[in-house]
Amino acid sequence: MSKVLHYRKADRVFEAYGDDAARASISRLVGPEVSRSMGAGVARFDDCSIAWTVLYDELIVTLEGQFRLRVGDEVFDCGPGDVLWVPEGTALHYEGQGATVFYALSPVDWRARMAQ
Repeated sequence: MSKVLHYRKADRVFEAYGDDAARASISRLVGPEVSRSMGAGVARFDDCSIAWTVLYDELIVTLEGQFRLRVGDEVFDCGPGDVLWVPEGTALHYEGQGATVFYALSPVDWRARMAQ
């Protein structure tokens, strides 16, 4: 892809992330169909804890609310403007109170790589 894409806030489509879309949802914006190297999107977390092990390097920027990342016994409390770097292989929990975050990840084709 070699053209600029504009993702308007009003046009974002969120889907459930976990069991309850009212508590955790994700809007995947940049995926392998757009980029060969990175992925990106926006996620929302409210009164939930989503367990995951990242299979890629991830950068998270808190946009709104209070976002929390639990990694073992360590807790990273983040407010708007805070940035987290999460290395591949990290077991964690995404949590938040009215939190909206932007994330970027690499490699974008992590799912295909894991299937090999």
